[in-house]
Amino acid sequence: MEAFLVSAGVVALAELGDKTQLLALLLAARFRAPVPVIAGIVTAVLLNHLTAGAVGMLLAALLSPQVLRWLLVASFLATAVWMLIPDEEPAAGARATRLGAYGTTVVTFFLVEMGDKTQIATLALAARYRVLLPVVAGTTLGMLICDVPAVLLGRAVAERIPVQLMHRIGAAVFLALAVLAALA
Repeated sequence: MEAFLVSAGVVALAELGDKTQLLALLLAARFRAPVPVIAGIVTAVLLNHLTAGAVGMLLAALLSPQVLRWLLVASFLATAVWMLIPDEEPAAGARATRLGAYGTTVVTFFLVEMGDKTQIATLALAARYRVLLPVVAGTTLGMLICDVPAVLLGRAVAERIPVQLMHRIGAAVFLALAVLAALA
């Protein structure tokens, strides 16, 4: 249960103001079809995070617990810094309508999520907890906590939330997580 809850919280914080959250807004505005867009987000995130989690599990099997602990500390520190670098709005294929709302969302979300901080967090959390499904379920829920409201409420609400403040709070939380991991 701890792996699930920590994973959900960590990824929800990392997703605030992230480029995939902006992509969710763009796709919602483009297609005006929230159900297929949300279903596409779920599909893409599950595929992406299952892959990242599997790599994390592999690393956990290959590396010592001490090395993994310091890799986790380093990943939390890197994410804290990364949170302070503003994301640009993704230009990725919201125009590609041949695939429809669901298909376009799956493809663009999967590609934009590659190498993203939430994918790296999923990898690190799977390596740390050494359980795949609770981590992936938690990281997927964390993504949905941020992206579903973006789809449902749209750009008007998102423009009122100071993204820079969200990034600073997220960076502070990741810094605290790095300190806690280093002291554990």
